[in-house]
Amino acid sequence: MAKSLGKKTGSFIVWIILALLILGLAGFGVGNFGGSVQSIGKVGDTEINVDTYARALQQELRAQATADGGASTFSELESRGIVARVRARVIADTAFDDEANKLGVSIGDERLREEIIAIDAFQGPDGEFDREAYRFALERNGMSETQFEERLRADSARGLVQGAVAGGTVAPASFIDTLLGYVAERRSYAEIALGPDDLATPLPSPGDATLRAYHTENEADFTAPETRRLTYAWITPDMLIDSVEVDEDLLRALYEERRDAYVLPERRLVERLVFESAAEAQSAADRIAAGETDFETLVEARGLELGDIDLGDVTEADLGDAGPAVFALAEPGIAGPVQTDLGPALFRVNAVLAAQETTFEEARDELREAAAFDRTRRLIADMSGDFDDRLAAGATLEDLAGETEMELGKIAVAPGTDTGIAAYAAFREAAAAVTRDDFPELVELDDGGVFALRLDEVVPPRLRPFEEVRDEVEAAWAAEETASRLIARAEALIARLEAGETIDDLGLPVTRHEGLTRNAVTPPALAEALFALDGPGAAAAVPAGAGAVLVVLEEIAPPDPEDPAVALLARSLQSQTAQGMAQDLYGYFGQALIDEAGLTLDQAAINAVHANFR
Repeated sequence: MAKSLGKKTGSFIVWIILALLILGLAGFGVGNFGGSVQSIGKVGDTEINVDTYARALQQELRAQATADGGASTFSELESRGIVARVRARVIADTAFDDEANKLGVSIGDERLREEIIAIDAFQGPDGEFDREAYRFALERNGMSETQFEERLRADSARGLVQGAVAGGTVAPASFIDTLLGYVAERRSYAEIALGPDDLATPLPSPGDATLRAYHTENEADFTAPETRRLTYAWITPDMLIDSVEVDEDLLRALYEERRDAYVLPERRLVERLVFESAAEAQSAADRIAAGETDFETLVEARGLELGDIDLGDVTEADLGDAGPAVFALAEPGIAGPVQTDLGPALFRVNAVLAAQETTFEEARDELREAAAFDRTRRLIADMSGDFDDRLAAGATLEDLAGETEMELGKIAVAPGTDTGIAAYAAFREAAAAVTRDDFPELVELDDGGVFALRLDEVVPPRLRPFEEVRDEVEAAWAAEETASRLIARAEALIARLEAGETIDDLGLPVTRHEGLTRNAVTPPALAEALFALDGPGAAAAVPAGAGAVLVVLEEIAPPDPEDPAVALLARSLQSQTAQGMAQDLYGYFGQALIDEAGLTLDQAAINAVHANFR
């Protein structure tokens, strides 16, 4: 098992390396630094290639831009420690390269050829390896075929060493059992919910002195946040849509363009399990038919997960030669064996989705709205140049509203304001950033509209006077006082339980819950209190809004071994934990290699690389 897992892990790491290498060949604009600077340092006898470091930085820039929803500057990445993290990763990879060289680990020419021709970037329109595409991709990135093949060979060798280090990592059973017990342990309990009607005596009417004291003690609850008063001019597609005429021919053309969305053929939700031989596939089908096994067991026995074989939502045409057999099933079930391009396979149909057709007449209103909306977006885009010119010439927002199609408005924006124009994130961001010294600028909204705004006044946070919020103060005091008294009553009931009574003897409605896991108990405060109880018969009083809950633990049960969700959770915990341990082992071993081989860095070369990103 460990040997098999090690092989899979090594292969997985190699493909990750290949994927990163392909990204480096995707034309990100990092050329070969060349010149006299060939490395940024050494680990042992192996140089840390300057181009490798530059490409790693460029890939990280692109990844962070995607994650952040916008481009980040190199200085920002440095301040966040991301540049240092990339450098550490490149150094660790070089340490593994150095170790691979010492061990004499490499791949043969035939395996190298297989990996090169499998890279999509080097394939032609027919899906086959194209030497001209190969040459052009390398030339564009300033690499010779020899340089690339040496690098690919080194990456693959590094992957073999990494796989040897991380492969076969298995999470300790006791650790998984502890985690599984925490998440999936089941508890049965009885509860009594206490609300305002369960108070022993009604709340007294608080006097002004009591409420004023509460107001003073809880100033933060009655303090109005900073408010920004703004004037804005804006225009959106919705403001123009009723004035736009849409030609009937355009609607019909749009319907034809979107026909695939309106005319849906019959579909199936399908999974495909491929076998090495027709005999093996037939044997599996026979054992399923006889009830000796099931589809999930066959998948698991192959070391796969259902997600690995899921084809999703498919039509008969999508399945090729297997389509007739799969679509012959009128309900969920198993089809096959069927010969496919990948070999003989069984198909499991999980759902049958009937064909659907929306006629042009049925779709007309939706099409008109889409066409009109698209036209108004283009109209606003055409108008925006004029709006910009007017603002640049000194026009006020009032001028824009009076002389163009834009509308004028005023709004007070505080944290949580999300109505009107403040429903747009772009407006809220601009409102938070604008200062009194800023000139109005045109900003685009996500629906194609535009706006410009002006900050008129900033009203600082202020404690609202007692007279202004007296009703709110009284309501808050009443809720807090009610909860406090109900908790006290729940604790008095617990004292009766400890004296020998049962929860059913208390004379209040009791609700029982059987075998719930931690995540199934709500609210979270109740779950926390319930799972903190040390054994059957233990009780707790838990606040619940303006009330309280008395909870008594009745039974503790381990995770249900027959529950498929528990089995899935156990596998997920094992996989995640093993992966985390493998990553830790990789990191520790890499650092050990660096410590043993020695590390030298050329700060001038590093600075030269960084200069290309600033």
